[in-house]
Amino acid sequence: MSANQARSARIRLLLADDHPVVRAGLSGMLAAEDDLEVVGEAADGDEACALAAELRPDVVLMDLRMPGTDGATATARLSRELPEVRVLILTTYDTDADILRAVEAGATGYLLKDTPRRELADAVRAAARGETVLAPAAAASLLNRVRTPAPAPAPAVLLTARETQVLALVARGRTNADIGRELFIGEATVKTHLIRVFTKLDVDDRTAAVTAAMRLGLLPQP
Repeated sequence: MSANQARSARIRLLLADDHPVVRAGLSGMLAAEDDLEVVGEAADGDEACALAAELRPDVVLMDLRMPGTDGATATARLSRELPEVRVLILTTYDTDADILRAVEAGATGYLLKDTPRRELADAVRAAARGETVLAPAAAASLLNRVRTPAPAPAPAVLLTARETQVLALVARGRTNADIGRELFIGEATVKTHLIRVFTKLDVDDRTAAVTAAMRLGLLPQP
């Protein structure tokens, strides 16, 4: 491979961090890798976006918390405007909120600043290939998010306690007479409750009422 070909095969990096010492350390560390080349440095999110548009790096190593436009906001902008540029978050913060915000913004990966040099270089290469790279803390956070479903929204339709009792007995196959005896109310009262339920659920019959109530979370699934 010629020298020109070797240069063109390098992964071009943009460093975004508000601390000059951190940028210098990263630049020196990554410059030791033959296939990595630091082409620019930015001190905040706005500068990172501007330089990325100008330099078109393969990967942006993005700090998360910077003055002005932060890393997550800059990542979201780059994902919209330069989707071919991969963003690899490199930060000291590993809270669930930070991790989720960065990933939702479009970051290809999330690493912590205590990542060893070899792992960081490999992560940059993986990000350039479009592969997801996550620090163990970030992976655990996302896995917990998947395992813990978001709470179901409160149903827009609300039934009274008595209407719910009546409908629950309908779901168990009880007739109006059976329901009346079980709840110690008249059969006419049972019919009144059901008419109100039908109106609230916008249905015309008992089966549809039970189905709609289960779908809305007003009754448990069988």
